[in-house]
Parts: sequence; structure tokens; C-alpha cells
Amino acid sequence: MKFVIITGLSGAGKSQAMKSMEDLGFYCVDNLPASLIPKFTELCLHAQGDIDKVALVIDIRGGRFFDDLFENLDMLRRVGYEYEILFLETSDDVLIKRFKESRRDHPLSPGDRIIEGIKAERKKLTRLKEMAHYIIDTSKLTPANLKDEIQQIFMQGVKSRNLTISILSFGFKKGIPLDADLVFDVRFLPNPHYIDELRDYTGDDQSVRDYVMKWPESISFIEKLNDMIDFLIPLYIKEGKSQLVIAIGCTGGKHRSVTIANILYETLKEKGHRAMINHRDSVRTVRE
Repeated sequence: MKFVIITGLSGAGKSQAMKSMEDLGFYCVDNLPASLIPKFTELCLHAQGDIDKVALVIDIRGGRFFDDLFENLDMLRRVGYEYEILFLETSDDVLIKRFKESRRDHPLSPGDRIIEGIKAERKKLTRLKEMAHYIIDTSKLTPANLKDEIQQIFMQGVKSRNLTISILSFGFKKGIPLDADLVFDVRFLPNPHYIDELRDYTGDDQSVRDYVMKWPESISFIEKLNDMIDFLIPLYIKEGKSQLVIAIGCTGGKHRSVTIANILYETLKEKGHRAMINHRDSVRTVRE
């Protein structure tokens, strides 16, 4: 029997993820108290084969029951039941926008500032995120995009243990991502920030991409980066790694890192790898 725990930040899209899992044939239960996981598992096993794939949405709505999650997950593993954790992540600004649009309070800060609830929840979910087999950042995903990502991971016939590669661009000004497995510094490349007509654009804009990639060192770096990633991926898969986070950093996280991250992501997708991309610090300020 296949068990998937869907969890993550409030407002990150867990309900949509559950719908996507239902479309894949999973028996889904929303907001199951963690203390009931062992009993629920037993009931599923006694269903005489009617239930072979289960997805449980478990989050802080469970209140004090959420604190029992780790103990009950350990219990599952001790008696021989394997599970995978899907964690949904989203940036603070997107979460705030979603809560305001829905006119809902954050469950950890009813009547208080939304950002305070988000901070408290991030802290509470730190350990669970570290345990996750798959992490999807929904900040820039539509419901259809999220469904596609989930189908890539859990679709029948696809080994769920296949490596998921997350490409992340960032700016060193705001720190190196804590969850990065590999960090590449591209501050040696010519900086579009010093070109007046490019400063307010990002690496998502063709003009910036063309500028960054017109230099020989940029082309050479991409070639060597691809060679290294091609060398490492089979080794990570061999050791059983399921999530690889590759961080590409420049000074502000807006031009060079975004360009290189996009190219790496496109290359990985062309090669058939399961890849996702997120630009942590990229903000387009131009007004057209």
C-alpha cells in the first residue's frame, strides 16, 4: 500500500494537491488527526484490496494532534509501512496575498497580522520540511501547473523515488538558501545591472538573457555546469536521493542567476528529468 502525507504551509495549495491526488486514484482524507494514522492504516489494510493508494492531508489545523505526527509516522515505519511526504511551500508575499483575497485569518494568528502567523507556522513545520521527500514551491504555479507537477511525481508507472531536481535562483545579499545541496556562484559573469536599459528587467526577459549569454565565459560555464550535473545525477539516484536542490546565486538574484537557472532548468527538462524552478529574489520593476 502506498501512503503519501500531504502537508505544508497554510494557503500553499494543499486542497488543490489533494484533488490532483484523487485524480490519480488515491483515496484522500483531509485534516486527519495525526493520532489516528495507525488506526486509519489498519482499516485501509483490512479493506481487502479496495484501497491501495492513500493520501492524507495533515497540517496545523490539527492543533495539538499535529504534535503527535512524528511519533505516529515512526510507528508506521516500525511496523513496516513506508510513506512519502509531499511538502507545499510558498513565498510570504504570495501567502499574504492569498489570505487577503480569501478574507481568511491565518490559523496561527486569528485577528492578528497574517505575517506573524506565517512566521510561526514556518518555524513549526521546519522539521517536517526537512523530512519531506518532495517539496513543491507553488508561489508561481497555477492549479494546472501544480497538478502537472504532482502527476510527474506520483503518476502510475513512474517510480516515486526518481530524483526531483529543484532549481533555485537567489541573491547573495539575502543569504544562501539553507536547503541547497549544490550552490553555484555566477557573480563572475558580466552584470546587466550596470546597463541602464536592462537594470529594471530580470533574467526572465529575453534582453537580459541575450546580454548574459553573449559572453564566452557564460557559454563555457553552462557547458561545464551541464557536464557536472549529468555526472552527479546518476550518483544521487544510486544513493537513493529523492530531492536535489541546485541553487544559482548572483549579487541581487535578479539577472545572472535567473538566466543561468532558467537555462539549466530547460536543459534538464529536455533530457527528461523531473525538474522545478523558483526565482527567490527576482522582482521585475520595469513599467510598460
